[in-house]
Amino acid sequence: MIIHDIDPVAFSLGDFKVHWYGITYLVGFALAWWLGNVRARQPGSDWNAEQVSDIIFYAAVGVIAGGRLGYMLFYNPFLPAGEASQFWEVWKGGMSFHGGLIGVLGAMWLFGRRYQKSFFQVADFVAPLVPLGLGAGRIGNYINGELWGKVSDVPWAIVFPSGGPLPRHPSMLYEFFLEGLVLFALLWWFSKKAPPRMAISGLFLLGYGGFRFLVEFVREPDRQLGYLAFDWFTMGQALSLPMIAGGGALMWWAYRSAGKTAHIN
Repeated sequence: MIIHDIDPVAFSLGDFKVHWYGITYLVGFALAWWLGNVRARQPGSDWNAEQVSDIIFYAAVGVIAGGRLGYMLFYNPFLPAGEASQFWEVWKGGMSFHGGLIGVLGAMWLFGRRYQKSFFQVADFVAPLVPLGLGAGRIGNYINGELWGKVSDVPWAIVFPSGGPLPRHPSMLYEFFLEGLVLFALLWWFSKKAPPRMAISGLFLLGYGGFRFLVEFVREPDRQLGYLAFDWFTMGQALSLPMIAGGGALMWWAYRSAGKTAHIN
């Protein structure tokens, strides 16, 4: 039996504690910056190093502010007013991907206005940079011992002290693999095929939404919410359905528009 026993504090400097969760976010942003520069150096790219650094900064602000606000609104809407200061305690976990996505969408729009780039020019460039950062965040969830899955007897089930004495699916590691590694490989490969505008963004939404919807079947729902319907439908699935639909629609429209252009030419 595997028992989770990891200190969420990486090290301390006097009274100042550095948490692994924060480090994983820094790793995620660093990987996005590095991958962005790799993409910017590719033939035909209209991006430069300064723009890559700026979009990573914009996105980081969007991720943190949107992710935390999304968690408070989607997953913890009944927090007493006297505990509102918890909004800033990001080192304890409690970040919503869907809220972070909304924050990043706003950041990309602002960035596009500054550099005269269309929204989907920015979104298609950024999408392949995101999954490894998501994966790093899931490792942070694992170190924190949070967002564990349902009770299970699979050989790799883990006992999380915050989840009781029974072994559970390490659902955050499933998400690390699917939303992080698999989605990154898929988007990086697809982006090299010179797909039409909007297609990369569509594949990101479709891929993440689909993977998240599947993992939710073995992930324990947030205690304060429980299941929304049918004793299996969770908030994560409810928020992922629009991503799946939107991603499919974007890909359809991208290839339909590309086909029309080719026919006219």
